[in-house]
Amino acid sequence: MVVIEQILTSSEVKTFHEVLDSASWLDGKETAMGMAATVKNNHQADPADAHIRQLANHLLARIGETPKLISAALPQRIFPPCFNRYGISEEYGYHVDAAIMRLPDSQDVLRSDVSMTVFLNEPDEYEGGELVIATEFGEQKVKLAAGHAVVYPSSSLHKVTTVTAGQRIAAITWMQSMVPDVSLRQTLFQLDTAIQNLINSKQADRTELDRLHHVYHNLVRQFSQV
Repeated sequence: MVVIEQILTSSEVKTFHEVLDSASWLDGKETAMGMAATVKNNHQADPADAHIRQLANHLLARIGETPKLISAALPQRIFPPCFNRYGISEEYGYHVDAAIMRLPDSQDVLRSDVSMTVFLNEPDEYEGGELVIATEFGEQKVKLAAGHAVVYPSSSLHKVTTVTAGQRIAAITWMQSMVPDVSLRQTLFQLDTAIQNLINSKQADRTELDRLHHVYHNLVRQFSQV
């Protein structure tokens, strides 16, 4: 689980809200697959709306411009972001994301390796609505500032708790990673993070940094599926 701070600026979040406030919202059950439909109780912005597509494309571009996110997910394919809304008494019970997703208006499919939630409300604007991810260390509750995102394995069992006051709005998407193995992807992310920290410290020897870069990229080359 990796937190991406300020993937959207406060002004971008404001623009997103202006569009979403006038959007058409559909019953979330219409987009749920299999058993997830029985525990899903929310609304989703109409993906056919041209303005919603513009927001999705904007967020897609921002994903490509965020080095930490690229390092954590190593995305090969990205599902067009969706926007969901939880009002009072709405929730999404424990579920696991579909392993294979068909890309909209395409015959191509995507294997969901990495899920991402971008929070579009400040935490004090609603009560409840935490993203809860079941991990080997227990339940991890996530409720981030507006514009912040969290990425986590799509294989994780997770839920959104009941909203008891206010309204929770978020963007969600899924990515097929070039490195599908979760533990290996985590190790590569830790290695890349360490390299970037050494570069920023301006104290590491260039020769040693080159050696680390050599190791990192050869590991990606060895284990990536492209």
